[in-house]
Amino acid sequence: MLRAMPKGADLHNHLAGAVYAESMLDWAAQDGLCVSPALGRILPGNCGPAPVSGRVRAADLAARPDDRADMIDALSMRDFVPTATDRSGHDHFFATFDRFMPVQMTHGGDMLAEAVTHAAGDHVLYLELMVSPQLGPVAGLGTHLPLQGDGFADVDRAIAPALPALVAAARQEVDAMEARMHAVLQCGTDQARPGCSVVVRYLYQTIRTMPPAMVFPQLDFGYALVKADPRFVGVNIVAPEDNAIAMRDYGLHMRMFGWLARRDPQVKLSLHAGELAPGLVPPEGLRTHIRQAVEIAGARRIGHGVDILHEDDSDGLMAEMARRRVMVEINLTSNDVILGVAGAAHPFRAYRAAGVPVALSTDDEGVSRIDLTREYDRAATTYALDYAALRDLSRSGLEYAFVPGDSLWRQTAPYRMVAACAAVPPGPAPAAGACHDVLAGSEKARLQWTLEARLHDFEAGMIRDAGAGAAPRRQKGNG
Repeated sequence: MLRAMPKGADLHNHLAGAVYAESMLDWAAQDGLCVSPALGRILPGNCGPAPVSGRVRAADLAARPDDRADMIDALSMRDFVPTATDRSGHDHFFATFDRFMPVQMTHGGDMLAEAVTHAAGDHVLYLELMVSPQLGPVAGLGTHLPLQGDGFADVDRAIAPALPALVAAARQEVDAMEARMHAVLQCGTDQARPGCSVVVRYLYQTIRTMPPAMVFPQLDFGYALVKADPRFVGVNIVAPEDNAIAMRDYGLHMRMFGWLARRDPQVKLSLHAGELAPGLVPPEGLRTHIRQAVEIAGARRIGHGVDILHEDDSDGLMAEMARRRVMVEINLTSNDVILGVAGAAHPFRAYRAAGVPVALSTDDEGVSRIDLTREYDRAATTYALDYAALRDLSRSGLEYAFVPGDSLWRQTAPYRMVAACAAVPPGPAPAAGACHDVLAGSEKARLQWTLEARLHDFEAGMIRDAGAGAAPRRQKGNG
């Protein structure tokens, strides 16, 4: 049932981690690359006619099943078992990205095609993917431009002349990625694959583990890209939050975001915050990260938010998040394999009890070997959620998506449609009238209307399959 259930959105999805290792190895073979099974890495550069000792042609892995299995394990969390040199799920997870870097640098369009194909298979309408076009040149703007304290305005003025060309290059990079995806999936033809129907938008993904002078240009550029390209709907900051530089500069990064938010309040933020657990960092490191993301940076959404119960005045903070409608992107499997936080130890129940909006997401589904259906199943079985709760999680994904436009819902606890559409039967968008006008003026409302129509059809199918009275009862638009 959960596979077929319509799911509104996956809002926390890194394109770099969304692809399964098998695809990475196939592309490495196509590109003539070698792998090192001993190191668990795809190696840069062409293999040449005679690979050196310790290297294996990726194209030869099909005939070497043990090496192929070892590579898949090294490039993902499959069958992870700690060893003396690979001690934790946290370290193994974050190490995978460098191991497949030579392939992902040249296969962005193929990766996008796989991401939307998986989303379509999960019956997801909308994806917000984190990507970092032109990251190297952008970060490099700060190489010879030291940041003095909180002198963000000075750096902003200094790099402003370089930003338009970098924005144009980033847009061209995304154009090429999308063109490749369309070609792979035959979008716009009679043979179009299901992934073509998934709506995709992007968050510009900045890296928090670089020196401050290299972080601020990324943030500044991200804001410029959002303002220039409607495909980019927000900015995020990523990389291990427990990294020494990330911990040292966390407050500075939040002040950077705060300065930019005051300048451009229309740019939306979804920030990784609180992806921490006791023992990973000292106790004081767990006390303020989510609060700073909300109150200083102005985040509209929080990614992970795992350490909320260790924050100072966590009850007050969750009440503030509920009041401001700051949504938390919940990544159950990721939090388990990286942080060892699961079940009753996870704050999922606490957020819901406090009225903080939440939605389920995948984080890095390829590396974690999951999909969004698995996350719904995990939530349902771990926390005894009924269908109505799962349906609200599906709706929440679109309600808090950064796609533009007013919501179809006038309230969300419980969900109630705007008056103009509440009495309109589910199905195709109305051709005229007040509800037509609501939908015509809002991309978000149109997606939400589509979700409601699909949920209606899904529930009708459940009733047919289970018999009258055995499936959940529902009134149109009333949750």
